[in-house]
Amino acid sequence: MATQLHSARSTPGITPWRWLSRPLAVATGTLALLAAMPAAALAEGTVQRAARTGQLVLSGFANVPPLMVVGPQGQPSGYGLLVADRIAAELSQAVAKPVTVRFAPIADPASLVGSITKGQADLACGVPFSWELDMQVDFSLPIGLSGLRLLAPAGRFDGSAAALAGRKIAVVRQSLAQTELKGMQPKATAVPFDNLPAAVAALKAGGVDGVVGDTLVLAGLMRQQGLQGLALTPEFPYEAYAVSCVLAENDSAFRNLVNLAIARMLLGYLDGQPDTVAAVNRWLGPGSAAGLPEATIRASFEAVLLGVETIRPIPADQAAPTAR
Repeated sequence: MATQLHSARSTPGITPWRWLSRPLAVATGTLALLAAMPAAALAEGTVQRAARTGQLVLSGFANVPPLMVVGPQGQPSGYGLLVADRIAAELSQAVAKPVTVRFAPIADPASLVGSITKGQADLACGVPFSWELDMQVDFSLPIGLSGLRLLAPAGRFDGSAAALAGRKIAVVRQSLAQTELKGMQPKATAVPFDNLPAAVAALKAGGVDGVVGDTLVLAGLMRQQGLQGLALTPEFPYEAYAVSCVLAENDSAFRNLVNLAIARMLLGYLDGQPDTVAAVNRWLGPGSAAGLPEATIRASFEAVLLGVETIRPIPADQAAPTAR
């Protein structure tokens, strides 16, 4: 199957206007371009490093379902790893050799950023956009949509920002939640933690009144730990946002491949490719840690892909003939 641009066509269950995106040329020949440049003029990028080592290093927290879960034997899994595996597959094709993902867990948000900027890791997936973070790393095409909500005992809060005044609210330090809590309710007392599992543990112990954090991760922790009597409010997030992968700044060759891999995965889900639908639903769909309806996943993927070209695999015998 050769991947080529294909004319827009109607696909059952998918909004027709999504296919009206203007055709753009898919970048190829990245390695050839890099090889043509003088070695002294170019520091080793992620694509070159993957070609040399056969590895793609993924940074992130070890227990933030559905993004990442580490099993009893130390084996990582999760939606973030799924995305990284798809990126590694794209890299494998680009460098013409196998590339596998190695997970490098971190303990706090500062370590995550540092692992990318210092070259200790190649990317981290499931990160909300912030202007401050964008000054240090580059963001990929989003891998989904989420938002900030409050986890607390059911009935304790009415979902309004006003109700947070005078309350002790747990947040992850140096996170979007910490910044937004200060902005939307300066009279709340923010209690910082290194990660959301630690914040949820403090809520269970009665040390804080609630936890403001990422909706998907909070829902995942509730299901994973079988927490009872807790609720996520408000019905619509305090702030909705896209979550993406982050990578080192100014590494456009790698970023191009990352975006292409993400686009292929989201399109595969929308097109009903069985392996992609099953892989995504395992972590985001009904019965998963996130528990999202398929219609919600499809809508979020549709929104992400509004600004990019549709890529279609077509049979090799239907490919345009090569010019002689």
